[in-house]
Amino acid sequence: MLASMETQNWQHPRDELVATMDRIYRYHMTTTSGGNLSILDPDGSIWITPSRVDKGSLRATDIVRVAADGTREGLHPPSSEFPFHREIYRRRPDIRAIVHAHPGALVAFSIVRRLPETRVQTHAHHLCGRVAYAAYACPGSEELGAKIAEAFAGGADCVMLENHGVVIGGRDLAEAFQRFETLEFVAQTVIRASALGDLRTLPADNLAGLAVPDLGQLDPVAPTNLEKALRAELCGFVQRAYRQRLMISTAGAISTRVEGNGFVITPRRRDRLDLAPASLVRATATAAEAGKRASRASRLHGLIYAANPEVGAVINAQPVHASAFCMAAAEFSSRTIPESYLVLGDAPKVPFACVVRDAEALAARVSVRKCPVLLIENEGALIVGRTLLEAFDRLEVLEATAEALLLSRSLGPLVPMPDSALAELRRAFGME
Repeated sequence: MLASMETQNWQHPRDELVATMDRIYRYHMTTTSGGNLSILDPDGSIWITPSRVDKGSLRATDIVRVAADGTREGLHPPSSEFPFHREIYRRRPDIRAIVHAHPGALVAFSIVRRLPETRVQTHAHHLCGRVAYAAYACPGSEELGAKIAEAFAGGADCVMLENHGVVIGGRDLAEAFQRFETLEFVAQTVIRASALGDLRTLPADNLAGLAVPDLGQLDPVAPTNLEKALRAELCGFVQRAYRQRLMISTAGAISTRVEGNGFVITPRRRDRLDLAPASLVRATATAAEAGKRASRASRLHGLIYAANPEVGAVINAQPVHASAFCMAAAEFSSRTIPESYLVLGDAPKVPFACVVRDAEALAARVSVRKCPVLLIENEGALIVGRTLLEAFDRLEVLEATAEALLLSRSLGPLVPMPDSALAELRRAFGME
C-alpha cells in the first residue's frame, strides 16, 4: 500500500541512511567502524553504507547504490557485510530496510549467548516482534549471510548474532531503527533489573496486543495563542527527554492542560525526536483531534486532569534505570538526598496496570501533593506536575535517583535519610 501524502517519506535514501547512522552513532549505539544500514529501493537496487568510512562523519556522497544486476555507484565499496543484506531481502520480501550495529547491551547478550527478554513490557514486546539467534560465522562471509537470512526466513524481526551484534529488519528504515532502539533499551533495562533481583515478566494475556483507547472525535477549532505556546513548549521537553535518553523514539507520552479539561498530547508511534507542534494531538478524556492518533495514555491523562484541577502536565516514561526498578522486586527509595525526597515524594510502586484498561485506577492514585510519582511494575513511571517544567524535573530526578541507587549497590548497603530529617524537610518546604 502506498503511503499517504502526510506520511510519505520525502528523504532520498542517501539522506535517510546518513541521518539514521548519525543518530545511532550520536547515542553511542555503534562505533566509528562498526555497523551498517541499507534500504531496498522499489527498483530492486540496494542503498547501503560504505566500507571503511567513519560512521561519525558519514555524508550522503559516501552512500553506495548496488543495482539489481550487481553494478555499483559510489565513491567507496559497499559494506563488507553487503552479502547478508542482499540475502535477507531475497528471503524476506516484506523487509525493505536493515539496521546492523553493535550497541553495548545487545553485544553483552550476544557474547553470553542469550536473547534479551522482551516480555518485560507490552510496548517493547509488540514492537520488537520475534527475536531469534544466528550462530557465529566470519563477518562479511556468505556463510554468515545464509545463517542470518535463514533466521529471518523463519519469521524473525530481530536476529542476535553470536559474538557479534544484532541485525534488525523493517518495512522501512524508520521501523527498523525503532525496533533496534527499543531492543537495545530492553537489553539495557534487563541488565540493570537483573542486578536488582529476579526479573519480572508479563503473562501472555497482557502481551497479546496493545490496547488503545476508544476515543470520539473533537470538532476542529482554531488553536489559541496559549495552545500554540504550550505545543511549542511540550515539543521542546519531548525532544529534551529524548536527547537525555529519558525516552526512546516511540515510547513515552507527555501532555499539558490547555483549557478546562482539554489538553494536548504526544501522538502514537510518531518519532519523539522529530515532533513538531502540529504533530501533537488535542484531546479530552473521551475524544481526540480528528485525523490523528493520540497516545495510548490519552484517556489516562484526561482522567487525571478531570480529577486534579491543579495538575497542568502528565508524563508516562520508561527511562532505563527507573524502569529497572519496575521490572524487579527491589524497593525504590527516594530517601537518598533532600532533592529526591522533596521532588518525588515516596514514589510508591504498584502492580502492573495497563494505561488503557486500568486508566481509572491509575488516575485515582496520583496527585500533585500526595503522590506526584507512581512506579508501575513492567510499565514505567507516571508523573504529574503543576507545569511542564515541574513534571519534567520530576522525571529527571527520578532517573538520576534510580541510577544512584543502582550504582550504590556495589559500594555498600543503602543508608537512607532518617525519619527526623524527612520530617524537617516536610516542615521546611510545606509538605505537611
